Amino acid sequence: MTTDAAARSYSIKEAAALTGLPASTLRYYEQVGVVAPVNRGASSGHRVYDEGDLDQLMWVSCLAATGMSIGDMRVYMDNNRLGAEAAADQQRLLEDQQVRLAAEAEALVLRQRYVDLKITYWQAVREGDTDRSEQISRSARELADELRAVTHD
Repeated sequence: MTTDAAARSYSIKEAAALTGLPASTLRYYEQVGVVAPVNRGASSGHRVYDEGDLDQLMWVSCLAATGMSIGDMRVYMDNNRLGAEAAADQQRLLEDQQVRLAAEAEALVLRQRYVDLKITYWQAVREGDTDRSEQISRSARELADELRAVTHD
């Protein structure tokens, strides 16, 4: 819905389409305090999003895409409203997320190596190469132990 060209407003359906977030997620983020409460239409009581709301939702969408927790997103968005005085906290939050992502990337590489080994194992089994399949099986067990250690930290 449009009020005028200078002050564009959006329904929840439009906001969902523009941000790529489902309407249920928009409601949830508001409910749990990740985003500030959205204005409501005077007559309908429906949520009415403005450009600032959409900007906020885009930031949250990007944070969610990094796998950041709801709690950390809430802190980040609260700190964002504080500006420069929260810069150190923002940096720490993002550095913590960076560490989590690095651990996830390491685990992903190990999972890929494990799948590669298992493909090679089954190829050796199919070819009847018992020595090679046993050697690969040992390597896969070692890698599985390493993978379990990384994913349980």
